[in-house]
Amino acid sequence: MAKVYDVPADVLIERLASALKNEDIPAPSWIPFVKTGAHADKPPQDREWWHTRCASIMRKIYLNGPIGINALRNDYGGGKPSGYGAAHHKDAGGAIIRNAIQGLEKLGYVEKVEKKGRRISKQGMQKLDRLSTEILKELIVENPQLKVYS
Repeated sequence: MAKVYDVPADVLIERLASALKNEDIPAPSWIPFVKTGAHADKPPQDREWWHTRCASIMRKIYLNGPIGINALRNDYGGGKPSGYGAAHHKDAGGAIIRNAIQGLEKLGYVEKVEKKGRRISKQGMQKLDRLSTEILKELIVENPQLKVYS
């Protein structure tokens, strides 16, 4: 069985986002109007960015868990230019990450670890591993040299 490490991140996140759309992960009402953080100039242009962010957070928790909200804010943050000087790092918005994690917890994909943050649950790990296996099988059809990873 393939793991998350064996498949390209962009393909996995795209496939997971479409799966999360079907499972009705709750999106807050303020999603169309919000920027992703202080470093961003505009709100995201993709209308389905909420599910993509949820899928990306789920993958990061799988890879780095247990991980806290502040560490995820740091990961999703970026540089904000200040005048003519160099850009300074600004963290991403915490409400977006908190709401995404709470939605993933309600679906049973993420669980809380006391004083350490969140980690992927057994159900979430199974979902990601199954998706990874499907993606790897499709990639093997296109490129038979990848059979080494299955």
